[in-house]
Amino acid sequence: MGLYGMMRTGVSGMAAQSNRLSTVADNIANSSTNGYKRAKAEFSSLVLPSSGGSYNSGGVTTSIRYEISKSGPLQYTTSGTDLAIEGGGFFVVQGTNGQPFLTRAGSFVPNAQGELVNAAGYKLMGYSYANGTPAVTANGYAGLEAVTIAQSELVATPSRNGKLAANLPASSTAVAAADLPSANAATAQYTHKSSLVAYDNLGGKQLLDVYMTKTGPDTWEMTVYDRADAAPNTSFPYANPPLATTTLTFDPTNGKLAGGSPTDISLTVPGGDALTIDLSDMTQLDTGFSVTGEVDGSAPYAIDSVEIAEDGTIFAQYADGSMRALYRIPLANVQSPDQLNVITGNVFSESADSGGVQLGFSGSGNLGKVVSGAVESSNVDIAQELTDMIEAQRNYTANSKSFQTGSELMELLVNLKR
Repeated sequence: MGLYGMMRTGVSGMAAQSNRLSTVADNIANSSTNGYKRAKAEFSSLVLPSSGGSYNSGGVTTSIRYEISKSGPLQYTTSGTDLAIEGGGFFVVQGTNGQPFLTRAGSFVPNAQGELVNAAGYKLMGYSYANGTPAVTANGYAGLEAVTIAQSELVATPSRNGKLAANLPASSTAVAAADLPSANAATAQYTHKSSLVAYDNLGGKQLLDVYMTKTGPDTWEMTVYDRADAAPNTSFPYANPPLATTTLTFDPTNGKLAGGSPTDISLTVPGGDALTIDLSDMTQLDTGFSVTGEVDGSAPYAIDSVEIAEDGTIFAQYADGSMRALYRIPLANVQSPDQLNVITGNVFSESADSGGVQLGFSGSGNLGKVVSGAVESSNVDIAQELTDMIEAQRNYTANSKSFQTGSELMELLVNLKR
């Protein structure tokens, strides 16, 4: 077995170095591939049992491992949909067959359907805000869907919250009850008037007339009407009753709303949603009338750009400057990332040795943070690969010498009988 074992061991060594050279070639070829993880050949000895004075040479076996847990350097780009992870974790992506995978390759761009896909065609997965603020499913992929951003989609946001702050002059004269705006009579009088623009469910502008009328010492009536119901060329009477009315009471010692006074007024926007207007900053001071107000909501606008926050929230920014949360991207991790199965396209799947997938949001637990406008480069070091190549080449040559020597001795042995 001595010469045969020598030759077999030489072949084993050449095969092992060939595997090493294959990983080096793969690493060099993918040195510019985003999210690529370096492959390396790990060697272990193969020992055969020997007896007496005879030695049975064994050989060497190889196992291929990937440095998945080792991050590559971040390369910053000008695209807001390019994503990287600073720290641990993986993006969850979906293949064409609907199967979820993990990846660090975050160069995402919209496809024809508006889905964010990376260079290998895998779709980015996230939790939608369509049904409220999303919560993560810690131990599975349930609830995830492909992140879809249709640039041409028109979106209108109905008004739901507003704020009105005004100073109502303390020296104003009270109006008789029969002539208050809430009575909606042709003889109605008011102390001050302002207007607010709100948006209905279709994004249409609805003008709201706000009347502030002094009714007595430290008391004011606030009444809101739909401008569309106003009488032609005038105000009162409106075609319909007021949308809302309330009475504010002020503290005469400081001019602020009294403890028992309402601090907001609620109404339904015509053709729209319920609107609550915050009145907590109203005052009654001995100075002139002044007013400021704001109401949320927007007219129909197309998505102008996409912004992704550090916590993984994807915001759509519309042409009017308003922003709306669309999705939140989770990050995934496993107990042993280096034991994940490696699949074509720089994606990974869990294995029996890697442990189960755990999901969480950016920055939680052992997960890193999402970085927008950057991609993770390959973690391959070209200088190291060239060094390994030279070393593997020399070792291959040395093992071939072992095989060659065994072959020559075997030939000599065979020729002894001649």
